This record gives sequence, C-alpha cells and structure tokens, in this order.
Amino acid sequence: MPAMTHKPRTVFRKLDGILLFDKPRGLSSNQALQRVRHLFRAEKAGHTGSLDPLATGLLPVCFGEATKIAGGLLGARKAYDTVARLGIVTDTDDAEGQPLRERPVPAFTIGQIDAALQTLTGRIRQRPPIYSALKRGGEPLYAKARRGEVVEVEEREVDVHAFELQSAADLLDALLENGAPPLLRLHIECGSGTYVRSLVRDLGELLGCGAHVAELRRLWVDPFREPRMWTLEALQALAERGERSLDACLLPVEAGMASWPAVQVSPAQARRLGQGQAVDGGFRPAGSVAVFDLDGRALGLGEVDGEGGLRPQRLFAWACVQPPPLQVAAR
Repeated sequence: MPAMTHKPRTVFRKLDGILLFDKPRGLSSNQALQRVRHLFRAEKAGHTGSLDPLATGLLPVCFGEATKIAGGLLGARKAYDTVARLGIVTDTDDAEGQPLRERPVPAFTIGQIDAALQTLTGRIRQRPPIYSALKRGGEPLYAKARRGEVVEVEEREVDVHAFELQSAADLLDALLENGAPPLLRLHIECGSGTYVRSLVRDLGELLGCGAHVAELRRLWVDPFREPRMWTLEALQALAERGERSLDACLLPVEAGMASWPAVQVSPAQARRLGQGQAVDGGFRPAGSVAVFDLDGRALGLGEVDGEGGLRPQRLFAWACVQPPPLQVAAR
C-alpha cells in the first residue's frame, strides 16, 4: 500500500503591509483572503470590505499591523462598473440567484434611463438584499434566507455619488434582435454600506421591467484611486521566484492612511503616546487622525479632542513603548 503524502503545514511569519488584490470571480472575499494569506505566509490578515463571489476587482488586503486601519478603509468611498440584465428579477438580485419573475422590456429612451438613474443618486434610502452578509442576532442574513426563513430587511440611508449610464448599446441591440439579452452598462461611485445589487434592483423597478446584476467589478477604494492590482496568477508566479519578489507587491502601511488628517508629533510626544498617555499640543482637526513622527513614519491612529489634546487610539506595535520597571529603593 503506497504511503500517504501529507502537504507540509504553512509556517506563518510576521508581515506588515497592504496588498491591492484583484479578486477573481467565483471566490468569496474570505476565500480570497485565505488564499492570499497562505501565499504570503502572513500570521495576520484582513480585508477591507466584502465582494460577492460574482464580483471581481479591488479587494485591499491588510497584513499584520495594517489590520489596525482596516476598519477605517471599510467606510471609504468606492467605485464600480456593473452590467445590469433587464427583464429578470432574482432572489439574490444577481445572476447567481434563482429567477423570481420575468417581464418584457419596453423600448426606453436614453432620457428615461438617465432620469431613473438620477432618482437613485445622492442621499437615498436603500433596502439591502436579503442574501447579504448583514447580521441579525449574530447570524448573516444569507444563512437565514438559505434556510427558507422569512427575512425582513429595513431600509437605511446610503450615499450614491454617481450612478451613470456608460452604454445602452446592448439594450438597443436586444430590442432589435430576438434572443439577445437586454443589458445596461453602468458606473457607480458610492459610500460605505451601499449595495450595487440593490441599486440595480431598484433601477429595474423604476423602469418597470425588473433587473439584476449580471457582472460587477470594483475599480477603486479610497485612498487607492489608481490601484496597481495583483491577480492570483501573478502572485503565484512571483511566489515561485521567492518571497522577496512576492513582498515587493506590498504597499507600506502609510499608503492606507491618506484618508485621515495627518498630525506630527515630537519624539517626546511619541514616547508618551506609546505609553498610552494623552499629549497636549494644539492638534487639529478634532476627530480621528493619522499620527506620524517627525521622520514621516506612521505611528498609528489617534483622536484629537475639542481642546487640541491627542490621545492614542490604535497605535502600531513599533510605536508602543513599555514604561521602565518600577525601581524599589532598598531599605
């Protein structure tokens, strides 16, 4: 009987930085994260905002100390290109779901489409999909929906900065040619918590024919407006050349901190912050800030109060200073 071969266990390492990963279609965000984490052998990793398995594009992955700023990147402005399939509504609001109903697609003018898009632009109220990662009672809604439970999802306010028609050529072709799917190609820029699937679903209802997401690609996430993204295939090829080649893909932690106002601190102030103490200094503006030393090295996140005082919020490991041990005088 041949001996069983066991795949060697991954030996993880400390690694700090940010990877701008181009997530492929078919993987959940967590599956993509674990693939990348094992490839880099990173002890600690987290992503900054889920993408549906159907979606592709930018998924920033934070390694090590960079995970301390991941929460701030979750709320960043994002941009997408999507393809809306008109005439069919699905239970997931995308092409991976089961069709619920089908309706004929009437002949639209560009003006009618633009008017519907304008209605869904700005500060709007939106009902997230029932198949989503939003949690209720500690459980994702999609888990409840898959069990057949009735899921009620409350509307919430979201910011849609742009919802624009890129092309209606596929729609016009479909209306002229029998059998061609009626598609709209759209561009979206939105704030945190906005669901593109819900935007497309609501657009379909405004147009009176229903719609779902057929394709979705995330283009950028603030502050990474022109990202150099790395595919899984490219990373695997670099890994074969050695970890130095792989690590060269990473951005420093500082690259992810451009969305926070920056403040600089002196060595003495940095030492106090590193010991968990607040410092005075007339810092501005009030609220969360990115803290840097005088050499431009990021120390982490801090909070400025209304009087200009600065207290540590989430400092990186290299900024934390252990106070000297208490000396007890001999008697």
